[in-house]
Amino acid sequence: MKVDTIDRRIIAATQGGLPLTPAPYAEIAGWLGLSEQEVIARLAAMQDRGVIRRIALAPNHYALGVTANGMSVWDVADDRAAALGERVGALDFVSHCYLRPRALPDWPYNLFAMVHGRDRAEVEAKREEIAALLGDACRARDILYSTRILKKTGLRLKEG
Repeated sequence: MKVDTIDRRIIAATQGGLPLTPAPYAEIAGWLGLSEQEVIARLAAMQDRGVIRRIALAPNHYALGVTANGMSVWDVADDRAAALGERVGALDFVSHCYLRPRALPDWPYNLFAMVHGRDRAEVEAKREEIAALLGDACRARDILYSTRILKKTGLRLKEG
């Protein structure tokens, strides 16, 4: 994946978020001495190449009143984990979902799904929805609740 100097400048200019203006790409283009079309085309090309995953809104869920957050962990049959993980990840209340290797004998869980709610009762109800979706492919489960925010930013590149 080749990233040239202009791509790096665009990444550095956008890594903290897009400007809150009616034409954010035009504003970024102005900062960098590029055209709006070039900024948009280069971002799209970097996304196509996998340099950036997506351009998305990242709301502060705590400010929105969504203060209960739990990483639900599931021991799912290996032959069904990928397909079921796709379905869990598609649920609107799951923000992160991924497969991880087990650490036996102490940690049998291979499917992780971050669940958000206004309180723990809401998170537990959503966790029950996941359990129903997983059905008999799930052998065990647990949840780890967040107690504080440690980091709310993505990767930051140094210019240069």
